[in-house]
Amino acid sequence: MTGFRVVDSTARCRAGFLAVEELLVAGPDGDRFTRHVVRHPGAVVVVPVDGDEVIMVRQWRAAVGAELLEVPAGKRDVDGEPPETTAARELAEEIGYRPGRLDPLAEFYNSPGFCDEHTHLYCATDLEALPARDAVSPEEQAMTIERVPLGAAGALVASGLLVDAKSIIGLLLAERHLAGRAEPG
Repeated sequence: MTGFRVVDSTARCRAGFLAVEELLVAGPDGDRFTRHVVRHPGAVVVVPVDGDEVIMVRQWRAAVGAELLEVPAGKRDVDGEPPETTAARELAEEIGYRPGRLDPLAEFYNSPGFCDEHTHLYCATDLEALPARDAVSPEEQAMTIERVPLGAAGALVASGLLVDAKSIIGLLLAERHLAGRAEPG
């Protein structure tokens, strides 16, 4: 037991799906200090694998002012929706595919030093193309779809072409997962 505990919380800001809280924390020695925490509804990340390729998206991200190469992802903004359902919806919206198989790979906190965003990561296989993409945001409407070799994560990171953490984690775990599925057992 660490001995830290939140003794008070004050809402400071609400903006769209995010909220900022100021926490009063008591340490093990009794000293009190404040921390600001961003509250996030959570997210899903999906690595869609089609044969020996991963279907990725390149989209503009306002926070960094640049286009990034990423695997499909989205926030869990529908109350009570299971993460698997959110993952399938995001695939349809972003790349126009439905997963035949959706395997959980991991769950992680994106930036626990200041945010409670909790992400569910999946590998999608047996993909079925839909008649059209259901893009909903301006970024999704403008993004491009790119295919990369399944084993290319290391080279993409080393070259600086892949800088998105959730995509790096997803590609590496999907490659490992699929290699394990292919081994005789």
